[in-house]
Amino acid sequence: MELPLPPHWDPDRIEDVRRVPYETRAVEAAAWADRHGVVPARSDTRRVGLLLVDCQNTFCTPGFELFVPGAPDDNRRLCEFVYRHLGSITQIIPTLDTHTAMQVFHAAWLVDAAGKHPPPYTVISTYEVERGIWRASDPGEQRHLELYVRELAERGRYRLTVWPYHSMLGGIGHALVSAVEEAVFFHSIARRTLTPFQVKGEDPRVEHYSALGPEAGGRRNEALVELLASFDAVVIAGQAKSHCVAWTVEDLVDVVPADRLYLLEDCTSPVVASGVDFTAQATEAFARFAARGVHVVRSTEDGWL
Repeated sequence: MELPLPPHWDPDRIEDVRRVPYETRAVEAAAWADRHGVVPARSDTRRVGLLLVDCQNTFCTPGFELFVPGAPDDNRRLCEFVYRHLGSITQIIPTLDTHTAMQVFHAAWLVDAAGKHPPPYTVISTYEVERGIWRASDPGEQRHLELYVRELAERGRYRLTVWPYHSMLGGIGHALVSAVEEAVFFHSIARRTLTPFQVKGEDPRVEHYSALGPEAGGRRNEALVELLASFDAVVIAGQAKSHCVAWTVEDLVDVVPADRLYLLEDCTSPVVASGVDFTAQATEAFARFAARGVHVVRSTEDGWL
């Protein structure tokens, strides 16, 4: 059963960076649940998990470091999906891309022969690393860098990309979009359920697009795999469609039956910035997932949740 949108919801404030009034929203959420017969999540006979991939300011708010065009509209639809289906979503699992300055995909990690750092959006090939065109700024990391880019190629992952400094731990960009945070908090109080936030991307030596594990090397998040596998349905949304969403689903279909996965195609967008456009890669990935039996749906469709 779809619910009405709560009175505090304001779609025109989707881009605002603001403080969520937790005490007020908690009282309102409990009253909203009572008014509409929303029961605690522990009563659900069909357990639905909503995996929110990196709905953070750094990707979703204009003017921030890796803004994804389309993200504000994605988040507006996403918040409305959460509010309308409050009684059907058992648990929301938000991921938080989490970085510091010195990481393999940030400019400070790499230098050319003259000691200059690469500009953002430089793509680093295995050939360039092995020939010394790009090398680790710390000579002690050079061997790891060579092995890492080689493993990326062998696994069929994206080549190492130098991204703008983003999702910096302790910064405003790291935080969830305020409207999304508010919806997640409202859901947690109304359904009386924990929100198991998932931090990813802290290992400085690897990229970490997928919520389940790094691109190469490192360990898989087995606790998250176990949690997602416990749901009867896993709904996936967030940013970006071409990177963290795509690689999360790529890994997820190996551990959760494809027919339990639902991709909200109108709540995710590809990376398009500064001469790079991953629209084609995102479209191809979603077509590949659909061919494997994953449900590609829209947040406003009836009957599937």
